[in-house]
Amino acid sequence: MVTSTRAERASAAFVKLTDTLVADYDVVDLLHILVEESVGLLDVAAAGLLLADPSGELQVVASTSEQSQLVEVLQLQAGAGPCVECYLTGAAVAVDDIAGLTKWLGFRQAALSQGFRSVHAVPMRVHGRIIGAMGLFGAREGFLTAEDAAIGQALADVATISLMQERTIREAVLVNEQLQLALNTRVLIEQAKGVIAHTAGLDMDAAFNLLRSHARANSQSLHVTAGRIVDRSLTL
Repeated sequence: MVTSTRAERASAAFVKLTDTLVADYDVVDLLHILVEESVGLLDVAAAGLLLADPSGELQVVASTSEQSQLVEVLQLQAGAGPCVECYLTGAAVAVDDIAGLTKWLGFRQAALSQGFRSVHAVPMRVHGRIIGAMGLFGAREGFLTAEDAAIGQALADVATISLMQERTIREAVLVNEQLQLALNTRVLIEQAKGVIAHTAGLDMDAAFNLLRSHARANSQSLHVTAGRIVDRSLTL
């Protein structure tokens, strides 16, 4: 049955996230589901996700577009911005008018150059532990409604719980291994996207969609599929 109401779509999104709690689940795919479902449900144009590696350094792990990924990367390079502050404080950060910012000027310039006019950052947190932040980027000025902000935080909370409660990561060292795998996979994915874009004549977003579709169709993790493309044992 096709869902029609917002409540039904929100329920379906939460089910989709919790369905990842199976053996050998793909952590990177989980995080991409989070950003995609957030954009699908909320009044935002794009989303990007930052996770902290075992040393506490933030890295871009998932995004819904090359534009949002670029903004997150430049924010990290500048060492300041709403998502960075959200991670450091553990509290949501909302900017209704990016053009009016008098701080985070590196972030301001990057976001405006990619067509974003507002942002709402929510923490990835569970039991007081902050592992990252999700940035929800708007194409127009204005704050998210209270309902949208609550749904965005709830989606992030469910994904964080799924990430940290999966049956094989009950100890902190294993949680760090999962986070490190996500970060390592992201590097492979970027390399694989470049290879696919070059050989197939696609843009980077289309290249990722092709990579992800192949991984799912062949019941492979994104890490394995991307690695095969990079080492040239697989051509799409």
